[in-house]
Amino acid sequence: MSQPDFAKLQSIIDGALLLPGSAAYESARSLWNALIDRRPTAILQAAHKHDVVAGVRFARSAEMKVSVRGGGHNIAGTASGDGMLMIDLSGMNGVSTDPDNRMVIVEGGATLHDLDGATTRHGLATPGGVVSSTGVAGLTLGGGFGWLSRLHGLAADNVLSVELVTVQGELIVADLAQNTELFWGLRGGSGNFGVATAITFQLHDVPNDVLFGPTFFALDDASQVLRQYRDFAVNAPRQCCVWADLMTAPPAPFLPECYHGEKVLGLMQCFIGEAEEGEAVLSPLREFAKPLGHAVTARPYIEAQQFLDETYAKGLRNYWKSGNFTTLPNGAIDDLVELARSMPTPQSDILFSQLGGKIGDVASHDTAFPHRDVGFVVTPGARWESAGDDEICMRWIEEADTVLSRHEDGGQYVNFVAERDGGEDRAYGSNLERLRRLKALYDPDNIFASNQNIRPAA
Repeated sequence: MSQPDFAKLQSIIDGALLLPGSAAYESARSLWNALIDRRPTAILQAAHKHDVVAGVRFARSAEMKVSVRGGGHNIAGTASGDGMLMIDLSGMNGVSTDPDNRMVIVEGGATLHDLDGATTRHGLATPGGVVSSTGVAGLTLGGGFGWLSRLHGLAADNVLSVELVTVQGELIVADLAQNTELFWGLRGGSGNFGVATAITFQLHDVPNDVLFGPTFFALDDASQVLRQYRDFAVNAPRQCCVWADLMTAPPAPFLPECYHGEKVLGLMQCFIGEAEEGEAVLSPLREFAKPLGHAVTARPYIEAQQFLDETYAKGLRNYWKSGNFTTLPNGAIDDLVELARSMPTPQSDILFSQLGGKIGDVASHDTAFPHRDVGFVVTPGARWESAGDDEICMRWIEEADTVLSRHEDGGQYVNFVAERDGGEDRAYGSNLERLRRLKALYDPDNIFASNQNIRPAA
């Protein structure tokens, strides 16, 4: 096949077209996960949605696959693909808030930092993730959960409409009134059906301050505390979201210095509501065992959204496994605590994300996101700096995968799938065949292949 005429593409776009050999290309292809090292044939840095249209049409005519970069935060590095045209939306990061109608329009390259910064000034927010550098579009297309999700549902549940560039290079809108089957698939079907250039969300009231922060316990108390945490979660009000983390203690001033660098259990707590009510709800957590340190306090919601940014900063090598649990069996708790004793690096952890609440009010077939009965997503994650540690970290993750497979209930959150290929059965569950038919309708040649890929139905 002849080399695509990139000069022609550059002549019809307002953004930049980056080719291998330039410093700008090397910078643009780098992703949050330093383990990913792929080389697109070219990178189109779109200035607006019409550049995206031109890029998709060009790729189709040149018989090129397309990857889409929003925040570049995906663990599997789906924003980039060898030999593909990367459409980089990071310059399209506008956020337009309509506080009177409690809606916000978010461009495809905006991050949670962009979104929260625009909405919280009006006392409003919509559910998202927990790291502010995460791209809104990619998070949402896979479902998207965070501190507000037990109260207001997934990010995908709060989508009112999606503006999408299809594989034919057409700009369309999908919502409950038009392109309804596509709208169903976009809420959990990942990036399989086109390029989301803008998403409109429902907004909700959020107080100026939320009760937020961690309480730490000794690893020797972790099994006991996790059992009580599991039981606490069953009856927790929807304003309350608590994630547990088996981790290495940071050098935080509220922790005695003798515990810095020791393996511990942290309970990261968030309560959306009056501080006095939140304190009454959260205080029993501190009685599960003697805390090593405690830093739950009233903070601005946007500060809570950025609290974990340094922990999950760009530039480390990342690999993890993930499993869905309706509850946490005692055997799983004990095995995971034992696994934590051999975490290979100080940055590695085993994260328990609490779901439930509003997420479970939606039927599994009402959106493409199928995992509505999940109580916890458990994610053992290895993070490390040097390629020389690849083997030891990968070996620990293999051990973690064995532990998960022994106890999990099946299914996997699509945004936490660390491999770009395979795993669609677990990710999309009972909705997979419907998604395959939708893929055949909107992308029969699988041009949008760099994602948690859905193979088109025959």
